[in-house]
Amino acid sequence: MNKLVGMIYAVSMTMAMLAIVACSESFTDDRDGQSYSMVKIGEQVWMAENLNFASVDAAGNSTSFCPDGDDRNCKKYGRLYTWDAAQKACPAGWHLPTAEEFDAMLMAVMAADVRGAAMAQAANVTTVGRLLKSTSGWFKNGNGTDAVGFAALPAGYMSAAESTNGNSAVGKFDGIGGYAYFWSATTDAQEPAFAQYLFLDFSSPVAGLNSFDKNSARSVRCVKN
Repeated sequence: MNKLVGMIYAVSMTMAMLAIVACSESFTDDRDGQSYSMVKIGEQVWMAENLNFASVDAAGNSTSFCPDGDDRNCKKYGRLYTWDAAQKACPAGWHLPTAEEFDAMLMAVMAADVRGAAMAQAANVTTVGRLLKSTSGWFKNGNGTDAVGFAALPAGYMSAAESTNGNSAVGKFDGIGGYAYFWSATTDAQEPAFAQYLFLDFSSPVAGLNSFDKNSARSVRCVKN
C-alpha cells in the first residue's frame, strides 16, 4: 500500500467508525443508581455494558444471577436473566432488543467495516464478532478489537433449573470467559419454549443468532426506545 492510499484508507476507517460510534456517554438507572456506558451504532443507542439490575419475581425469588454463581462477577459481567425476567429487566426508556434489532446492529457494524476497509479490499463480514468483543477477558487470545464500543464480555450462562417444593433453584453455570449470550425479545418460531439470542464465541470471529430454553439465564443488553 503506497503512502497516499494508506492515508485515504486511514481517513476512511476513521470516518466510518465515527459514523456509527457516539461520544462516550452514560446513563443512570433510577431504580438502583447504577450507571452504564452507552454507544450509538447505526441508528440505535445501546448500553455498552451488561445489565446488572437485581430482578425478582412476585414471590420475591431471584430471577437474575451472578455469572459462575459468584457475587463478585456481577460488577464486571452484569447479571444473567431468565427470558421472562429479561422482558422486564430494562429500565424505563430502554427495552430488550428484538432479533431484528440485533440484526440491524450487526449490519451497521459490518457496513462500517466494509467502508473502512474498502481501499485495502480487506472487508470480511465474518469478522463482526471480533469487532464487538472487548479487548480483554476472553480465553485463549479470543479477545476482540472493540471497534464500535460495544465491549462484549463472556459472562457465560446458567442452565435451566427446576423448582423444588416451591423454592427457586439455581442451574449449572458454564461458559464464563469463553462465551457471550445476549437475550433478544424474539421467541423461536419453531420452538415456543425457546427464544433467540446473540452469540459470541472465544474461538471464532463470527457473531450470530441462535435460540435456546427460555428458562436458562443469559446476559442482557438494553437498547434505547
